[in-house]
Amino acid sequence: MRSEQKSAQHPKRLPRAGGFFGLHFDFHAGPDSTEVGKNTTREVIENLIAQVKPDYLQIDCKGHPGLSSYPTRVGNPAPGFVGDPLRLWRDVTAENGVALTMHYSGVWDIEAVKQHPDWAAVHADGTLDDRATSVFGPYVDDLMLPQLHELASVYGVDAAWVDGDCWGSTPDYGAKAQAAFRKATGFDAVPHAAGEPHWREWLEFNREGFRRYLRHYVDEVHRRDPAMQICSNWAFSDHMPEAVSARVDWLSGDSDPSDAVNASRVSARYLSRQGKPWDLMSWSFAESSAGGGYKPKSIVQLEREAAVVLAAGGGFQAYFTQKRDGSIRTEQIPVMAALARFCRARQAACHHAVSVPQVALLYSTTDHFYDLNGLFPRDVSRLKGVLAGLLESQYSVDLVSEHHLHGQMAKYPLIVLPEVRTLESAFRDELAAYVRGGGRLLLVGPQSTALFAHDLGVSLEGARQTSTRWLDYEGARAQTADEWQPMILKPGVQTVGMLRSQNLADAEGTPAAFFAPVGKGAVGATCFSFGHGYAQHHQEPARAFLSALVHRLLPAPLVEVTGTHDVDVILNRLHGRLSINLVNTAGPHSDRAHPILETIEPI
Repeated sequence: MRSEQKSAQHPKRLPRAGGFFGLHFDFHAGPDSTEVGKNTTREVIENLIAQVKPDYLQIDCKGHPGLSSYPTRVGNPAPGFVGDPLRLWRDVTAENGVALTMHYSGVWDIEAVKQHPDWAAVHADGTLDDRATSVFGPYVDDLMLPQLHELASVYGVDAAWVDGDCWGSTPDYGAKAQAAFRKATGFDAVPHAAGEPHWREWLEFNREGFRRYLRHYVDEVHRRDPAMQICSNWAFSDHMPEAVSARVDWLSGDSDPSDAVNASRVSARYLSRQGKPWDLMSWSFAESSAGGGYKPKSIVQLEREAAVVLAAGGGFQAYFTQKRDGSIRTEQIPVMAALARFCRARQAACHHAVSVPQVALLYSTTDHFYDLNGLFPRDVSRLKGVLAGLLESQYSVDLVSEHHLHGQMAKYPLIVLPEVRTLESAFRDELAAYVRGGGRLLLVGPQSTALFAHDLGVSLEGARQTSTRWLDYEGARAQTADEWQPMILKPGVQTVGMLRSQNLADAEGTPAAFFAPVGKGAVGATCFSFGHGYAQHHQEPARAFLSALVHRLLPAPLVEVTGTHDVDVILNRLHGRLSINLVNTAGPHSDRAHPILETIEPI
């Protein structure tokens, strides 16, 4: 009998997609997990729920090793169990109105490919991947879907958060995949390395293979077990910046444990525009790049990581590890409870808020996939520094792709292109028309500027260079190794700042940026790429330079904040009311050698 059938008299729980705050536990059961369930008791789970009051608990059921932490009859169970811990988790959560979500490893399954080598993805050299299953193979139908059905029908779980999925997928050179590629494209040869003919087509074919796999298992789960909800970790996020093309119930991801503030600044702004319920997870621990192992984060550090997410309208979850027997670390419950109280205090003012268009920062789908040599790696290096410079100048910023902006550009007073190298011609032309009609466009970097050189009447000289230059703005200088390129400008064009060959006020140089009227609108453009250098060093002259460019194009933002630059401004609307969120981002939260912060300076 399904657990929820036995528990009909108990509090109704929110669907997982509707949850605001929850906890994530996993331990990736392995060969050492011989007594799973030994210390998991009703009293422990009830105490956890009573103190934290979560909307959902997300617990391990199959991690990347592929061994299930419950006594599965259709999968590969861990070596030993004491009772049935998943049954206990289900019964207690159902009785208390808490949704139960499974942490389930999707594409990555070490045990599956060990037992079934023909299920593994094949590398270009013919060797088998020892973790990744083939999205063109039988794994999804022979193991994954039967196990998800077992979890829904036997245990009555509410949802699955599928890990190791898009980010775990890899180009597959198996015979089935190669044959399908030849049939789909008509190409005779399958490329094996970047630079070979049809390399981009081959990667995109494999990406579409992942999308088909995702749509298949999501649709099958909804067909077999309509009450069960599904999320694929990092699908349709900044890992996979594209329109949602599968019927997933919500979107989610787990942020970089050692730089969660900057990672969540990016992820939250992208997920919030995708038209689905969403949340982000922070790890409750981090490891120093200098060594020393993982250490727990302080409650103030976790609260600040939550604030970045909540201010963008999302839900929040925190990841705490389980012991090797699957039990939780009860000594951490006070931190979980304090974090829950911080989030709940902001729920009514934040959850499901929608951003008010101010500055749109383009995360181009076309440009992102243009020269990647993988399927869905996160590569935000070209926009991360630009985003930080905008936020640290107190601008409210949306992170958007082509599908967000198409037909909607006029809603934004300013659109920023951060070092974009290529665009589809129709979208480029739509941006040009937006400017001619009165829009404002900021082009960061010579490659972005080159896309609109004809519209601007500018000529780019020679090849792009990476030699060190000094950005000179209003008497202050900042060193930059960002890519730069001299440009021939029209007479009378207004320039801003100089790129000098030496750290001297009178050293030779070229303009750092310029402005040009285009139709009824205006364009600002930088002659160097800016973002890499700022992401690394956050130099004040560079921030002031970027802020001045934006101020020229957007002189009267809806909200202005003065004072410290260590505050992010997020402008939202909720239930028809304007909402101004201020997030204290002071401190070295990107210091990977010292990722644990015990205090945060007031601002």
